[in-house]
Amino acid sequence: MDFKPLIKGRGAQLNTPNKFFELSHETDGEYLEYCEKEGEVADKNKTLYLEVFPKTIVNKVDSPDVGMGYSMNPYQGCEHGCIYCYARNSHEYWGYSAGLDFERRILVKKEAPKLLEALLQKKTWKAHPIVLSGNTDCYQPAEKHFEITRQCLEVFLKYRHPVAIITKNALVLRDLDILQELAKDNLIGVNVSVTSLSEDTRRILEPRTTIIKKRLETIETLSSHNIPVNVMLAPIIPAINSHEILPMAKTVSQLGARSIAHTVVRLNGAIAEIFTDWIK
Repeated sequence: MDFKPLIKGRGAQLNTPNKFFELSHETDGEYLEYCEKEGEVADKNKTLYLEVFPKTIVNKVDSPDVGMGYSMNPYQGCEHGCIYCYARNSHEYWGYSAGLDFERRILVKKEAPKLLEALLQKKTWKAHPIVLSGNTDCYQPAEKHFEITRQCLEVFLKYRHPVAIITKNALVLRDLDILQELAKDNLIGVNVSVTSLSEDTRRILEPRTTIIKKRLETIETLSSHNIPVNVMLAPIIPAINSHEILPMAKTVSQLGARSIAHTVVRLNGAIAEIFTDWIK
């Protein structure tokens, strides 16, 4: 069987059709062969940051499968490129594919801190933990440049409002100063995602995430500064990381994690086609 060349640094290797569109675009195989013969690059594989202007930033979560009441996402799409990511399907609502578009078309909400503060100032708002990254990682590579997550944490600290974070990126340690201040009033919890103790597995499963060593160091550092850490062993994928459940649980426990949780991979919507192509 002949395999197409891998698109380096990406999880998905194709763009699946958007279910909301009647027509879809597919790259012609002969065109790719022509480009290869001519020494041209058919796919430049660049990440584009596109500013969007939502009217609100915090959304109520009604799903019984998700343990959070409210969430907010400074970014849509995620350059981490985790092949299994449940958030991929949501990119279709923005007019993009759940495949490569999800990793290369990152929508940036620069007004998020202002929108958040406007919500917290409302007389009708009753304080309830808001989760950063209910959909896509708030500490993905884009955050190094835009620092929207840090600005939002400053708003939470200003109003002494409870907040939780979900991430798999060591960049969260950049904001250790704010997290420590929030922890003094028991207003913060950090959920760190760990899918494997093997760097080889991490590299192909989550190509642009923090390496395993740094992720484990992040758990240890946060815990040593009295910031509550829950580790999400997620997702568990049979025959890929299912044999690592107990070693992962033991390791993160020794590093100071106060609790662990897990989910099993769910290949709903376009993720099924993207994951199947990745497996092959």
